[in-house]
Amino acid sequence: MSNPHIVNVTLPVQGHINPTLQLDKLLIRAGAHVTFFTSASAGTRMSKSPNLDGLEFATFSDGYDHGLKQGDDVEHFVSQLERLGSQALIELIMASANEDHPFACLLYGIQFPWVAEVAHSLHIPSALVWPQLATGYGELIQSKGDHPSSTIELPGLPLLNSSDLPSFLIPKKGNTYKICPPNKVLVNSFDALESEALGAINKFNLMGIGPLIPSAFLDGKDPSDTSFGGDLFFSSKDYIRWLNSKPEYSVIYQQSEEIARGLLDGGRPFLWVIRVKENEEEKTLSCHEELEQQGMIVPWLGCFVPHCGWNSTLESLTSGVPVVAFPQSIKPQTQS
Repeated sequence: MSNPHIVNVTLPVQGHINPTLQLDKLLIRAGAHVTFFTSASAGTRMSKSPNLDGLEFATFSDGYDHGLKQGDDVEHFVSQLERLGSQALIELIMASANEDHPFACLLYGIQFPWVAEVAHSLHIPSALVWPQLATGYGELIQSKGDHPSSTIELPGLPLLNSSDLPSFLIPKKGNTYKICPPNKVLVNSFDALESEALGAINKFNLMGIGPLIPSAFLDGKDPSDTSFGGDLFFSSKDYIRWLNSKPEYSVIYQQSEEIARGLLDGGRPFLWVIRVKENEEEKTLSCHEELEQQGMIVPWLGCFVPHCGWNSTLESLTSGVPVVAFPQSIKPQTQS
């Protein structure tokens, strides 16, 4: 099919929006027309979304158009997301078909198994987009990782403990994640990094499509492609001049408040990114003035101290920047 029309359904969070948009760029370069589909809460907040021929944006209301607030019922949110999302997706598919531009394939994340159900009911091919590393994918983990002290043996990988796995793959009070078996799994990884993991799990049709980062920072084929995605948060550019004043590979980029004193003791300049939640005052550190005097991917970067999210891990790998791993919850234990 020439110029196939594809809809890519993504979770309305920054760590999923960015790689989804990078995948959309690849599909467009291959000749596809892509509809980026997410909830209204993300659509209204996204800034600097790529303006590309062949890419369009569509949103749906999940009943939480101003975002999920602290104290909201998460189970109700997930239920509404599935119910309203399924309905909106069907309406989008039917409208596109009526305009003689039917969808050839539906792409979706692991949080949206209902997309596969919609695709199956309408006889449209679908594929799961796995935005993390290939290590740890599949029912094999879910069937063997339900005890904190259990060990998991995966083909081509060293012995793993349950604590090494993404926490959402460890069943608690039964497996609450219903996953429709996909025909194909598109993984944000690549053979040079995970050749054994990508090839060892034969029961799944895994295909490495990563790293999903802009071309300017990867292969250089498109120097103008420098945008990672649609930012959900305000991003100040005041730090650029300060960074440009530092020697190459001298700045430590860190995200963890707990090691502020360690940065001060290290005596090296650093860039610290702190996100302040909406309606929440910025917390002042006891060493705030000292931090401002010393600190405030690119030539200045000497080291990452990240929480080991997969996006930042791939960016570090492809840029050749050393990492001091500081994994937090959910997936980073595996990725570190």
